[in-house]
Amino acid sequence: MTEVRLRAVFFDVGNTLLYAEPSVSEVCRQILAEAGHVRDLHAIDSLMPLVDAYYEERYAEDDAFWTDEDRTSSVWVGMYSMLCRRLGIEDEAVEIARRVYDEFGRPDRWAAYDDVRPAFERMKARGLKTGIISNWDSRLVSLLEGLGFGELLDDIVSSADVGLHKPDPRIFLLACERLGVEPVEAGHIGDHHYADILGASAIGMRAVLIDRHGTADAEAKPIRSLDDAEAALGM
Repeated sequence: MTEVRLRAVFFDVGNTLLYAEPSVSEVCRQILAEAGHVRDLHAIDSLMPLVDAYYEERYAEDDAFWTDEDRTSSVWVGMYSMLCRRLGIEDEAVEIARRVYDEFGRPDRWAAYDDVRPAFERMKARGLKTGIISNWDSRLVSLLEGLGFGELLDDIVSSADVGLHKPDPRIFLLACERLGVEPVEAGHIGDHHYADILGASAIGMRAVLIDRHGTADAEAKPIRSLDDAEAALGM
């Protein structure tokens, strides 16, 4: 059977296209210092596994928080409030956590991996449509436009904007519909097997796992760079 030609490729955002600049820990350190709480970067770094565990617990309990702006922000504020309390800051914990959350709505707090723009440009040169499907808050469109990717993307679907979240197949179907392509004509690249691969595969999209940090199971056969995107998508 002849494989259907791809007409569109969608991407996840965090750890697929973007990373925190200069780092989550450093941004937290700066916000804390501005609030009058000087803390060593190493001390903040040492608490990041607990922050990550807090997120994973909330995500495992109910990943549908990504469909609602208020619920999304409450999870992140909860994470950074915990960080503040672990650093001995109690009274201002929630206020500082909100400032950290707000800070990550700024484009200059994010950077794109070096292979992102070249990948978009290659795919546009092939005549492919490019889009985003991400569990993210409603700031995603302005964030990506602020980073200069607006002209390279045909659509941006964030979970908080559409009330659907990955891996629900409906968010992938919606994204395909918005670009006028059938699921079998689309690919999706993301860093999370549960969120990105399961949902996309369920509706017949070509799903590719990217592992920027070398932590994925080798059996999943992830790519390490978007330089390998076309080959992984069978193009």
